[in-house]
Amino acid sequence: MERFLAMGGYARFVWPAYAVAVLVLIGLLVESLAAYRRAQRDLEAEERR
Repeated sequence: MERFLAMGGYARFVWPAYAVAVLVLIGLLVESLAAYRRAQRDLEAEERR
């Protein structure tokens, strides 16, 4: 397991890259959900008119 975590000596580059990728994906998910909720509210407002 330790060899896997060391990533052949490149762990200091690989793990931060994974962390950045995960943060970007989480940010995209949050933004997508917010946009979906905004669209739902706009649609409901238009349907009430």
